Amino acid sequence: MNVIIRPLYNVLSIAIELYIWALIGTAVLSWLVAFNVVNTRNRFIYTLMDTLYRVTEPALRPIRRLLPNLGGIDVSPIILILILYFIQNVLAEIVHSALY
Repeated sequence: MNVIIRPLYNVLSIAIELYIWALIGTAVLSWLVAFNVVNTRNRFIYTLMDTLYRVTEPALRPIRRLLPNLGGIDVSPIILILILYFIQNVLAEIVHSALY
């Protein structure tokens, strides 16, 4: 059982961490575009933003529907990051209790 649970937990934990970094990257890039530091006419920036948007938007959309309008501030990435950290901690506790 140890042989299956530990690697599975490691893969899930790495996937959650990568998704959190994708959320952070999406937020930072959106700020850079909003303040005209980078331009979406640059093909690399456009491709990067499009990829990150396609990866993160399906998880952010339901959270945005539930949250009230806060003007120009989008707190949905922060909420999703907190949810992902919570899930990661729950998984760690489950694995720890299963192994010890």
